[in-house]
Amino acid sequence: MSRFTRKMQLLAGATALVWLALGAAAFAQQKSIPDFSSNQAAWQTPNGGEFIAVEGSPAPLHQDPAHPFVGNGQGRQPTYRIADLSNASNLKQWAKDVMKKDNDEVLAGKIAYTARQSCKPGGVPGFSLFGGPFYFLQTPKEVTILFEGNQEVRHVYLDVPHSGDVKPSWYGESVGHYEGDTLVVDTIGLNTQNPVDNYRTPHTAKLHVVERYKLTGEGKQLELLMTIDDPDTYNQSWQAIRRYRQVKATMAEEICAEGNFLLFDYGVPVANKPDF
Repeated sequence: MSRFTRKMQLLAGATALVWLALGAAAFAQQKSIPDFSSNQAAWQTPNGGEFIAVEGSPAPLHQDPAHPFVGNGQGRQPTYRIADLSNASNLKQWAKDVMKKDNDEVLAGKIAYTARQSCKPGGVPGFSLFGGPFYFLQTPKEVTILFEGNQEVRHVYLDVPHSGDVKPSWYGESVGHYEGDTLVVDTIGLNTQNPVDNYRTPHTAKLHVVERYKLTGEGKQLELLMTIDDPDTYNQSWQAIRRYRQVKATMAEEICAEGNFLLFDYGVPVANKPDF
């Protein structure tokens, strides 16, 4: 064997070792990223339409005990959510006044607003209260979160900063990154057309939401920790949790407006003229 041939073999071997090392590092890094988008997997919550409180944080709003909430399918007349404003010390007075007026109107017979029955986007953090099924599409540059109802879509752009001038929209501008086994999503630029929660809590354009998605229960459960900040609506930022379980499902087509024009006026948007 010539000296040149021997040298080339050594170089080839060294190159192979480098590629193996790089491949192993990339694989290790990939393994640390949580996989929310397993084949034919969706995420559904057993927690209904409520935020779970976080110890040490101001509590999310809950139902007024004087007006118990009855959901659909319980064999009784359903009711609407009425916030317990006596335990809303974290809310600014203007928000309490808006909610008090709305509560009084609902108790007097007005239909309470919800994004789902009105066929409107849920906003953030309201999107998480839809309950599911949710589907995740993860690529190196973007995470897309899809809700089956009306095929609502959120886009999370990875490893980029927020834009310099964000135009307000239903889902705002969401940028994210991975911190080990957690997907962190930072959202700003939310319009004020949708409430923060199912108690119809208003907010201002300063609303800022940070979400942390993490797999638990050997990958069969998903926990979402949210930090909600709006200095013009809340006295201090607060946190809440939503939990989901993995279910085997593929996305079905569910068109909201087709079933929401009967019996009641839910405020479903209607075009003034056909677009075809």
